[in-house]
Amino acid sequence: MLNYIWLGLILLAVLIGGAAGKMKEVTEGAVDGSKIAATMSIGLIGIMALWLGVMRLAEKSGLVLKLASGLRPVLRWLFPEVPVNHPAMGSMVMNISANMLGLSNAATPLGLRAMKDLETLNKHPGTATNAMCMFLAINTGSIQLLPMTAVALMASAGSVAPTAIIGTAFIATLFSSTAGIFAAKTLSKLRWFRVPKVESVASVDASGETVPTKPSEVIVETTAPIAPVSGWGQVVLWAFAAAFVYFFFLIAFPQWFGRPIPEDVQQQNQLVRCVNAISILAIPLILSFFPLYSSLRKIPVYEEFVEGAKEGFHVAIRIIPFLVTILVAITMFRNAGGIDMITDALRPVLNIVGFPPELVPLSLMRPLSGSGSIAILGDMINTLGPDHLFTRMAATILGSTETTFYVITLYFGSVAVRRTRHAVAAGLFADGVGIIASIIICRIVFAI
Repeated sequence: MLNYIWLGLILLAVLIGGAAGKMKEVTEGAVDGSKIAATMSIGLIGIMALWLGVMRLAEKSGLVLKLASGLRPVLRWLFPEVPVNHPAMGSMVMNISANMLGLSNAATPLGLRAMKDLETLNKHPGTATNAMCMFLAINTGSIQLLPMTAVALMASAGSVAPTAIIGTAFIATLFSSTAGIFAAKTLSKLRWFRVPKVESVASVDASGETVPTKPSEVIVETTAPIAPVSGWGQVVLWAFAAAFVYFFFLIAFPQWFGRPIPEDVQQQNQLVRCVNAISILAIPLILSFFPLYSSLRKIPVYEEFVEGAKEGFHVAIRIIPFLVTILVAITMFRNAGGIDMITDALRPVLNIVGFPPELVPLSLMRPLSGSGSIAILGDMINTLGPDHLFTRMAATILGSTETTFYVITLYFGSVAVRRTRHAVAAGLFADGVGIIASIIICRIVFAI
């Protein structure tokens, strides 16, 4: 499907641009798209090195498997073909958790690591597995506890209640996540998206007979035993946890400690303050706890971190061609005026069904480009004001949907998957449900 979408964007960009006299802009779009892709990839090198270094420590210390075991029932249903003790389970849990907290800088490297782990189970290299498609569908409709970008844009424009969209975005992502999971499960059964069956992994019992083993029961080879945390080590961990509990209350409720409440959080309710405190502390907690825990389990933290960082560097370089390919097509189509053309064509129908035409550019841009979506929201804030109903709808859409094509290109490109099967369809379906849910929820909550 991605082949047809990419070709369609290129051809439409040229045809629309030629008819509108915008061939110069189309050409500039091709050049700018390639530059943006290269810049983004280079910018990812440091972040990838950091987070894959941390992930290696988590893996070596056994934390990844512990994270996965805590959600075993849910993960077995979502990813039945992935062994419950496989590192991919822990990687996916950490990626989904980072997405929920709006930690995009951490979520992307963790997601790329999860895709690499899933690729180790792929019986058809170059073709997406059901687990990969499900993982990307969950990413597309990821539940958001704190849509930081949208809230920041509203606050900077002087909104009287910039955090009001937190609740609407959270509810919208519940719908989009459910839709993404449903689509991934349903589409994987369609004949068009099926992959050839692979015989089960076989083992030999004590009598010498061959016994087939289900994929979900395959046991991943383990490394050398890890030293347990000593009694003093447990004391250190409890003291470390107590320190972060103190930091949490210090950030969420500074007045309890005789400190003034910052102006930017004075209007926030207690729930929002707690979520914001968790978001602020999440990355420092991970960056310090994982090395500490690994050290207490006798892991050579410096050497293992460096090995993980090396892996991050190679992944960031490997995704450049894939990003160039998709961003060139998207930028050409946008510069040609394709999105404006579709908006004008759909306006009469949208007015009938109650879909605000003002939201069409953002709805079309959101699956294609994150920066383009932010620019459109910024323009709506300047034009309509930060507290207009349509602006809040747009901010909710931004906070409850994902740049599907970017995520699919980035994640699949990191493991050289070219046949994406139903990943695009499931992701776009989740986006569509998230957009519709955002509009309906905002009408209920804000249209007084």
